[in-house]
Amino acid sequence: MQHPSRFKTQLLRHDEFVVENSPELVEVVAINGRAVLKLKLDPDTQARHGASTIPRPLPSILLISLIPVASWFVIRPLLDPVPQLPALWASVGFSIFAFVATLYLVPALGPTFVKANLKGKDLLKVYSDPIPESQGLVCASIYILLLILFIPFSFSTSIASLSGGRSKIEGLLGAASLHHELSVYLSSLLSLLMATLLGFLDDVFDIRWRHKLPIPLIAAIPLLMVYYAEGGNTHVVVPIPLRPFLGFLVNLGPLYYLYMSLLSTFTTNSINILAGINGSEVSQALIIAVSVIINDLLYMPWPFDFRIPMHLLGNQIEVEVGGAWHAGMAYGSIELVDRHLFSLYFMLPLVGVCLGFMYHNWYPARAFPGDTLCYVTGMAFSVVGIQAHFSKTLLLFFIPQIFNFLLSCPQLFGIVPCPRHRVPRFASDTNLLHPSKTVFDKRPPTRLASLTLRIFATLGLTELTMDPTNEVVLEATNLTILNFLLLRLGPMNEKKLVQVLMCTQIAGSLFAFTIRYGLAGLVYDGDRR
Repeated sequence: MQHPSRFKTQLLRHDEFVVENSPELVEVVAINGRAVLKLKLDPDTQARHGASTIPRPLPSILLISLIPVASWFVIRPLLDPVPQLPALWASVGFSIFAFVATLYLVPALGPTFVKANLKGKDLLKVYSDPIPESQGLVCASIYILLLILFIPFSFSTSIASLSGGRSKIEGLLGAASLHHELSVYLSSLLSLLMATLLGFLDDVFDIRWRHKLPIPLIAAIPLLMVYYAEGGNTHVVVPIPLRPFLGFLVNLGPLYYLYMSLLSTFTTNSINILAGINGSEVSQALIIAVSVIINDLLYMPWPFDFRIPMHLLGNQIEVEVGGAWHAGMAYGSIELVDRHLFSLYFMLPLVGVCLGFMYHNWYPARAFPGDTLCYVTGMAFSVVGIQAHFSKTLLLFFIPQIFNFLLSCPQLFGIVPCPRHRVPRFASDTNLLHPSKTVFDKRPPTRLASLTLRIFATLGLTELTMDPTNEVVLEATNLTILNFLLLRLGPMNEKKLVQVLMCTQIAGSLFAFTIRYGLAGLVYDGDRR
C-alpha cells in the first residue's frame, strides 16, 4: 500500500481535483488493504469544495454480511420443507444481490465511463469536475441479468417437483400456464433490453425532447405483441354512473392497445422530465417501486391476517389482508395471486438496484443516472402494470409525475419557449436554488403563450415579470414541479429540495392508496381486484 501522504497528494490532483491547499479536509484510511480517501466534511461543504467527485466509501462489513443472507434466500426454495411461494424467496435473494452489485460496480466502473467521455458537469455546483454519466446502464445491466438468472426459480418444473407430493405449490401454475407465463416474462425482458438500448442511445446522441417522446413505443412492441398473441383482455369495467348508458363492460379493442402504448411512453418520460437535481430520478423510481410492492403484498396469502376499516372514506367494506390461502385481497383467486407475484418478481430487484445507486447519486452526487435509468425503470413499471392488469392503480402512484407533465405541457409542445435545461437556478454565493426562468428577449410571447402563462400565474403555478409600460410578459418561471416547489416554498438548497420532492412522492402514494381502496368504492361496486 502506498504511503498515505503520497496517496493523498495523488488523489487531490486526480482529475483536476484540488481542495485549495486544504489537506485537513480529508484523511486516508485503509479498507481491505487499499488506501481510501475519507472526507471529513458535511455534504454541503463537499459540494462547495468539489470534494464530491471522490467516490463514497463502501461499508464493507455490511456488504459482506449481506452475501450469505442473499444466498440463503436463493437456495431456500430448494430445501425441504418447501416454503409457500418458493420463487418469492429466491426473488428476495436476487434483490439483495442487486443491491450489493450496484453498490460496488457503480464506483468501480465510473472511471471507465469518464474515459469513454460519458461524463457530465453538475450544473448546480460551483465546481466543474467530470462526474460519470449514463450510470443507469450499469444499473440496467445488473437488473436484467438477475431477472434472467431468476427464470429457473419461477418457471422450472423442477422447483414444482419439490412439493413433496403436493399437486401444486402456491404461486406456480400448471405446465400450460407456465408456458404462457414464460412467454410473457421473456417479452417483458425483451422490452427492458430495448429500453436499455434506446436509453443509452439517448445518452450518447442527446436526443431532443420532441423526438424522444415516442421512443418508448418501440420498446413496448414485444410487450404488446405477446399480450395480443395470448388473447389479452381488452374489456374495462364501466363506473356506476355511466352504466345506464354503456353497460357493465366495454370492449375497447384497439383503443386498449393504444392506451397501453401511451402508458409505456408516459411512465418512461415522466420520470425523465422530473429530473435535474441529485437523487431525483432514482428516488422517484424507488418510492413508486416500493408502493407497487406494498400493493402486491396485499394480495399475498400470509399466515396472519388483519383488516383495514375504510368506512371513514365512504367504502362500506373492509380491506382484508392475509390469512388463509382463500383470504386476503385475492379473494381466493390464484390467478390474481400469480399476477401480483409476477409484479413482485420485477419490482423487488428494481428496489435493490435503486437503493444501491441512490447511495452514489445522493447529494452531492458521485454518479449520474442518465436517461438509461429513466427508460428502464419506466418500462419496468409499464411491464407490471400491463401484464399484472393494474394499470389504473399504477397511474395513481404517478400523481406527482402527472402533475409535472400537465404543468410542463405548454413548454413540451412548443406553446411556451422551452430552454435546453429547465433545472432550478443555482446561486453560488448562498448555495441555494431559485426558480429558473424562460426569457422572452428575442420576441414577445404569442397570444396563446401569453394567455396560458397568465392562467398559470393566476393559479399560482408560475411567476411572471411584466413590462410596466404595455403589460407584455418578459419572463416566466419554467413550468416544472421543482420550480413550482421553489416558487411556493421559497429558495432552498439542493438536498432539501430533493427531500421535499420525495415527501411529495410519498404523499402521492398515500393518496393513491386512499383512492384505490377507499374512494374507488363510490364509483365501482363489488370486489375491485
